[in-house]
Amino acid sequence: MAKKPSFAPNMLQPNERDIEEALAYPALIEALRKGFKEDYTVPMRHHHDFKNPKSDQDSTLLLMPAWQAGNMLGLKTVIVSPGNRQFKLPAIHGTYLLFNAITGALLLQCDARTLTKKRTAAASALAADYLARPDSRRLLMLGTGALAPELIKAHRTLRPIEEVWIWGRRYEKAKALAARLRQELDIQISAVRDCATVASKTDILSTATLAYKPILFGEWLVPGQHLDLVGSYKPDMREADDEAIQRSKVYVDTLEGAPKESGDLYIPIQKAVLDLSDIQADLFQLCRRQRNGRDTPQEITLFKSVGHALEDLAAAQLLYRHLVK
Repeated sequence: MAKKPSFAPNMLQPNERDIEEALAYPALIEALRKGFKEDYTVPMRHHHDFKNPKSDQDSTLLLMPAWQAGNMLGLKTVIVSPGNRQFKLPAIHGTYLLFNAITGALLLQCDARTLTKKRTAAASALAADYLARPDSRRLLMLGTGALAPELIKAHRTLRPIEEVWIWGRRYEKAKALAARLRQELDIQISAVRDCATVASKTDILSTATLAYKPILFGEWLVPGQHLDLVGSYKPDMREADDEAIQRSKVYVDTLEGAPKESGDLYIPIQKAVLDLSDIQADLFQLCRRQRNGRDTPQEITLFKSVGHALEDLAAAQLLYRHLVK
């Protein structure tokens, strides 16, 4: 149960079980939908790369503030260290702080890992509610990290997913994840060695990797699919190739951040493969019904997520309300 530390008796410190219980997907997805309709102040994410002498890849510091005037203010600090595999540690570490926006009092502090993966998966499922075909039944998951099972569970919340394929650079890891999820979910789940063998059978293709070169290719795609790109969070990282971008109607979580922060969009824009005007809408416009989502069953839609501090704050507010209730 959430603790109240002696140095700040009114501050809650929820544990992982508290967060999992409070941020169940149906409630979390609807909290995000409501949040994207409301007025939040969300400055651009601070993004700082720094050298890591123990790794051949830089680490990244992310600072993500957001607030609602007269309500609550949240701040997430995250450090991404891709080389942490050698230390047998997660690549991402973070902390979330929730404040009273009137008094400045600290209301809640928690490890940001579970909150982040839950809100990220919920945002993808929310986007798919506007972009994926309502009859989407098959999902291909590229990636075997902490986000992979959450994306599968979140997409199942709003779409009748009954079969899942999982691919990872290490087949044994994909196989182990599939075996674990078969125990949790009453659907058919299996690991694949080669994405190309199943990609054309898939309704939703979701990617959550640390890839710097494409792992999802436009030549695989067939009409009616939805692509959910989550992993690329820096301008030199990408998961989908140019052809995949060209064949898709592109949507983003935030028009302000996604084209600049993710190589899935930044690189095609620099190469004139994609123009900013080609991006159809962001989650604000979709949730407020200012722009359409999927128009026809045949078109290919693509959602690029880089994360948005509004999502964290909406999730933290839901968590806080659950705890004080």
